[in-house]
Amino acid sequence: MSFTTDAAAGSIQKVEQRLHRPGQGKKRSRSAVLALPAPHRIRDRDHVKSVAKQPCLVCGRRPADAHHLRFAQSPALGRKVSDEFTVPLCRGHHREAHCCGDEAVWWQKTGIDPSAAARVLWLKTHPLPRAISTGGPKLQNEANLAGSP
Repeated sequence: MSFTTDAAAGSIQKVEQRLHRPGQGKKRSRSAVLALPAPHRIRDRDHVKSVAKQPCLVCGRRPADAHHLRFAQSPALGRKVSDEFTVPLCRGHHREAHCCGDEAVWWQKTGIDPSAAARVLWLKTHPLPRAISTGGPKLQNEANLAGSP
């Protein structure tokens, strides 16, 4: 569906012709396509609760808070990152992570890869679907049934 009229389309072509200079490459496309889709912010309370039940990633203390890794996704008008990027931190380390200037540097100093830990925790509550089998044994059983009198 197009929102431009024929007159507007004609004026756009005239402007493009004026901007296009020979020898400087091809004309620019009028359609704008995003190279990367916008990141989705997934919310899952049950996952966050299960992360909070785990021991602190840094010191192993309990109880822990579910900490959202701020560097895992691009900022979006003050919204938290997706719940799939949460790791357990005790209250002290949680405050320390929030108070530091650069969270990624703070994690490097601890020597822990929080993204890998967050991925493992996410897969515990959201396991990947298993590959669909080709039905080998089932087909053999059906063939056996069909062959028997």
